[in-house]
Amino acid sequence: MEITDREFERLVGYMHDNYGINLSSKRVLIQGRLGNMIRERGFKSYGEYIDAVLADKSGVEVTTILNKLTTNHTYFMREPEHYTFMRETVLPWAVANARGNELRIWSAGCSSGEEGYTTAMLLDDYFGVKKAQWDTRILATDISETVMEKAKKGIYTEDGMKGLSPEWKQRYFTKITDGMYEIVPAIKKELIFKHFNLMDPMPEKYKQRPFDLIFCRNVMIYFDQPTKNALVNRFYDVLKPGGYLFIGHAESVARSETKFKYIKPAIYRRPL
Repeated sequence: MEITDREFERLVGYMHDNYGINLSSKRVLIQGRLGNMIRERGFKSYGEYIDAVLADKSGVEVTTILNKLTTNHTYFMREPEHYTFMRETVLPWAVANARGNELRIWSAGCSSGEEGYTTAMLLDDYFGVKKAQWDTRILATDISETVMEKAKKGIYTEDGMKGLSPEWKQRYFTKITDGMYEIVPAIKKELIFKHFNLMDPMPEKYKQRPFDLIFCRNVMIYFDQPTKNALVNRFYDVLKPGGYLFIGHAESVARSETKFKYIKPAIYRRPL
C-alpha cells in the first residue's frame, strides 16, 4: 500500500507535533512497518487509518503506531560505563547531599524496564544492609502503555541478561521456565511506572522535588534538533543543582543551546 504525499505529510506532522518524533526522512520505514497492518485491518488508505488514530480516545491506536514506528530494543546493563560512573561519582555525591535519605532518579523513556531495573539492582548492591534506610524508588515513564505493561511484569529472556554478573542473576531473578526469568519482588517494587509524553510540560511536582539523576537514553535519536534542545532544557529545570543527565552514546547535547556542563561522552551535569 503506497502512502500519498499528503498522507505522509499528515502523519509526519502528527507524530512530530504530538510526540516530538521526526519521521520526515522515514517514508520507506513507514510503508514497511504500517502497510501490511493497515491492509490486514481493512483500511483502504493511510488517510483512513490516520483518521482512526485521531478518533480513538482509548490510546490503543496511538500506542500501536508508536510501537510500530519506534524501536524498543534494550537490555540489562546497557552502556555499562554509565553504571560505573553512577556508582563511583553520582551516588557518593547524591548521598552526601540527600535530604531525608531520599534519592530522586528518573528513567525517562523506560521502554520494557531493563534500564530501571538495572538501576534498582545497582542501588540495592551499593547500599547493602543500609538499603532499608533509604527511599530510592525510581520513576519510570514511557509514552507506550504496551511496553510499560511488559516492564511491570518484569519477565525477561536469558539472552537479554548477558550484561549482568552471575551473582546479580542469582540474587535479583527467579527462573520461571527454561530461558525465562522474573525480577524478584524486592526490586520490582522499586520502580514507579507512569505514562508520560516527554513533549508535555514538566509536572510542577518534578520542579518542587527535583531529581539527582535522569536517564534519557536512545530516546532523542527520533527528535529533530530544536525538539532535543527544548527537552534537554526541560530536564535541566527538574534536576537539582549538581544533578546528572545520562543520554545515549549516539546522542549529544547542543551545549550552546543549554546550560548543562559536559562531563564525558553521554554524561552531562547541571552546575552546582
